[in-house]
Amino acid sequence: MSTFLLVHGAWHSGRCWERVVPLLESAGHRVFAPSLTGAGDKAHLLGPEVGLDTHVEDVVKLIHEEDLTEVVLVGHSYAGLVVSSVTNEVPERIAHLVYLDAMVPEHGETAVDVQPMSQNLIDLAAKSDNGWRIPPMPEMPPPLGLFGVTDPADIAWLRATLSDQPVRCLRQPVRMDNPALASVPRTHIHCVGAEPEGIVRRPVPATQPNGSPARIRELPTGHDCMITMPSDLSELLLESTLR
Repeated sequence: MSTFLLVHGAWHSGRCWERVVPLLESAGHRVFAPSLTGAGDKAHLLGPEVGLDTHVEDVVKLIHEEDLTEVVLVGHSYAGLVVSSVTNEVPERIAHLVYLDAMVPEHGETAVDVQPMSQNLIDLAAKSDNGWRIPPMPEMPPPLGLFGVTDPADIAWLRATLSDQPVRCLRQPVRMDNPALASVPRTHIHCVGAEPEGIVRRPVPATQPNGSPARIRELPTGHDCMITMPSDLSELLLESTLR
């Protein structure tokens, strides 16, 4: 039995994993899908002081409180930054790191470094009455939809779960200076459906930091694959438990 720790991306909450959690549990695994500070059931904690470091602390605290080991740590989108720093802090507890259509940083980088269009969001927020918060991305015409979700019922459900994202999350740097981080195996899952203009995906090196060949998987869907293709995503995540 492995333990899956699913970390949602910007604007989302732990609820985005509702279709994936039972599939992983039915395969015999423990699953945690928390909402980060300022999102979901923690939306009331949203404030200008909430940043990447806050979210890293959220996840590390959960790992220690639940005494989690052999963790398959999954970071979606912005949470690629979160899971990178988390693994840097507790590499001995992480069995596998999964970047799910995620930002993949280097040590000391911010979201703006990894995904330059993030600066546009910061600039727009600075012009608003609340310069520290960024509202969710708007729905776009098909096939882009809302974060790649195009079914009207799913869009309505997803929209009701979204929260604003603090600017500080995009400005704080990732910490990846622990040499033990390199030993943790990685999988990259790319959503290769329609993508908004301006989104840049960094090429994955042919070799992982631990010396193994790169593990890259693809899903033919939009960004929020946990909503649009939960079964296919679950199958790919279960691959990461195989030794």
